[in-house]
Amino acid sequence: SNPFEVKVNRQKFNILGRKTKNDVGLPGVSRSKAIRKRTQTLLKEYKERGKTNVFKDKRFGEYDTKISPEEKMIRRFALERQQNYGKKNIYNLNEDEELTHYGQSLAEIEKLNDIVDSDSDMEEKGTLSAELTAAHFGGGGGLLRKKASSGQQEEEEEKPKSRKELIEEMIAKSKQEKQERQNRRESALELTEKLDNDWKEIHTLIARKPPKSERKDKEVEKPKPDEYDMIVRELGFEMKAKPSERMKTEEELAKEEQARLQKLEADRLRRMRGIDEEANKKKPSHVSADDLADGFILDKDDRCLLSYKDGKINLENEDKEEKDNEEEEEEEDGKEDESEEESEEESANEDEEGGAADSHSDLESDLESEEEAAGNKEQKKNKTNENASQNVEELDPKMKAATSELPYTFAVPESFETFKSLLAGRTIEQQLTILERIQKCNHPSLAVGNKAKLEKLVGFLLEYIGELATLDSPEFRTIDKLVLPLYNLCQMFPEAASDSIKFILRDAAHDMEEVIEVKGRATFPGLDTLIYLKIASLLFPTSDFWHPVVTPAFIYMSQLLTKCRITTLQDVIKGLFICCLFLEYVSFSRRFVPELINFLLGVLHISLPKNQAQGYTVVHPFTPVGKNLELLLVSDKQDLESWQKQHLPLSTVTGLKETSRTEMNHIRLSCIALCFDLIKKCAALYESLPSFHEIMHPIQILLTQHVPVNEYPEKLQELYHSALKELETKEKRYTPLVCEKKKPVPLKQYTPKIVKVLEFGRKQAGSKKEQERKQLIQRHKRELKGAIREIRKDNQFLARTQLSEIMERDSARKRKVKELLGSLATQEGEWKALKRKKGKT
Repeated sequence: SNPFEVKVNRQKFNILGRKTKNDVGLPGVSRSKAIRKRTQTLLKEYKERGKTNVFKDKRFGEYDTKISPEEKMIRRFALERQQNYGKKNIYNLNEDEELTHYGQSLAEIEKLNDIVDSDSDMEEKGTLSAELTAAHFGGGGGLLRKKASSGQQEEEEEKPKSRKELIEEMIAKSKQEKQERQNRRESALELTEKLDNDWKEIHTLIARKPPKSERKDKEVEKPKPDEYDMIVRELGFEMKAKPSERMKTEEELAKEEQARLQKLEADRLRRMRGIDEEANKKKPSHVSADDLADGFILDKDDRCLLSYKDGKINLENEDKEEKDNEEEEEEEDGKEDESEEESEEESANEDEEGGAADSHSDLESDLESEEEAAGNKEQKKNKTNENASQNVEELDPKMKAATSELPYTFAVPESFETFKSLLAGRTIEQQLTILERIQKCNHPSLAVGNKAKLEKLVGFLLEYIGELATLDSPEFRTIDKLVLPLYNLCQMFPEAASDSIKFILRDAAHDMEEVIEVKGRATFPGLDTLIYLKIASLLFPTSDFWHPVVTPAFIYMSQLLTKCRITTLQDVIKGLFICCLFLEYVSFSRRFVPELINFLLGVLHISLPKNQAQGYTVVHPFTPVGKNLELLLVSDKQDLESWQKQHLPLSTVTGLKETSRTEMNHIRLSCIALCFDLIKKCAALYESLPSFHEIMHPIQILLTQHVPVNEYPEKLQELYHSALKELETKEKRYTPLVCEKKKPVPLKQYTPKIVKVLEFGRKQAGSKKEQERKQLIQRHKRELKGAIREIRKDNQFLARTQLSEIMERDSARKRKVKELLGSLATQEGEWKALKRKKGKT
């Protein structure tokens, strides 16, 4: 800004504490003035922070006659240490306290100026002599020159000593010094031992031993240890826990399991091919300790390993060698026979020439031994052939067992047909084993593509379960066992499992909608869809407020109970099964299902005669009139008397066509019994609802007024009474809202509260004291904010000042270091120049 445009109102005198408002013309002036004011006040205080104008004797206890001089010195020393202990500046790391040891600074001791003698740690810290140092580190030349110069000054006629003489003198001198140190150390040890012995003698005189009577009294008076102390000591002496071995990760366990299954599969294939395990085991080859194996390259190692069996030499190795070297021996036999014939002719000629008679006993013995060896070979060959035939006979059952055994490793099937062929013709246990081995051999952590393959396995398993459910005689036991591997796969791949079940439910819902559009009414789905709904409740949590699988299944079941018409007894059984599923779904969440209550009411309705007065309403899919009524009505007394309570299996859905009339009536009575049981469970589940009695009121009317209880068997009557009792014993917690007939009378009000209105929509609440109090609070807040702002600015100003001081000290130190380095460089150059001159001279 232009300085001529700035208007400043100056004061003649600076008065502390006075604030002037009209001394600033532009914003920059106030800031410069604040800085100038801080330099005049705060900076001055900062620079004079350690100065005093009065000399005061602050020595501790100087004018106190009650304290001894020693105590004064001790307290003064403590105060001095306390003053020096605190750092003046927390950001300066060089202001550490100087530590001493026996009056010497530790910083100087750490420079290692004193060289410790390496002969012994207990010896005195002496330094090497100048002669020894110069001889070892200076090469000996300087010492020789020094000795020679000193000898010339004292006695010019004497010659300087040789290097050998000087070294011998230094060795003798060092030995003498070492001996002196050893003597001093031994004398010090003798003195310490003498002092220890003297102290022991004096200590025995000083120590006072109490008499035996006092000792006994003291021993008797010893208190018994407390139970708590004893427990603490026992805990101290107890064995401490040792760390156990590290738990293996899922990947490590999967790799170990895969390796184990692969090994078992290799053993099975070996047994199936008839390969003996012991024959495949490689026998260790014997190598001598002196054999260097250099210069020889052999195709095979034909050396045998010496072994013993039952105290005798094992000839298996020899048999093996004979089998391997049969051809070589046959060739060598022919050569040996020729050489023997030649030797016989030569010996005969010699005998004839010498005229001596010989019996040729050596030749005969050799021939006999050869014949015996040939016979032994033939016997061994026959034995080996017999053993081989026996081994084949023994391995045949093993091969059959291996072929009938399940493989240990399986690949993940790529299509449903291959998956179905793997499980076809297998028992339930074998199917579970196959699925388990597929998961273990193709774990996601073992290869990259295993995850996608196993995700397909979820869909294949669900489709296989659906096929088992659609058979003429459904295999419920197999389905029940297959739920466990399906659950394991769902835990590994929750997204794939949820997608597969959602796809199945979506197709079922679309099929139902298409049938409704074409025919105007829908039918209950097949047994496979009902089983899928049951599996969904086992695999996924049903208590969630919203779930991507359970919520669509919940909606689909509610649509089945409202849109599917009840025309046959199979439809009633399927509807009751869905009602049981509903109770399983809402067992934790206690969610209210109106379709469930409506369906139970309709089941009771179709068990009554047609021409009966009604005090309740029936909702779709049930109708008050029509041809599908009386589906559960049983009028035969013999069938009523012969009925016994039993569970209603799902297999009755597919096999009702072949059942007799009596069995059909028994099934109807079982449906009614199941309905009573479900009503009892619903009453226990929804008792906490406020509108419980309004919800269950139609069922209660139907049970009390219309159901022919007296005609039912005794067990069915017991179920009826228990359900009705469950409904009647519940307390009525909800009363419907009713409008009052008269308007409520308002309370009387006495003194009205008058509020002063200053402006439109703005009120001035409170009295004068409250208003003053609010103003005071506002001023206090404003002053507090201003004080905090000024303190922050003061701290920033001090920080800048300290930073400038540190930078000045650093620059001065750098400048001094540069000067020192420069002076050292000049000295070094001068010294080198002087050395060159001396060398030239």
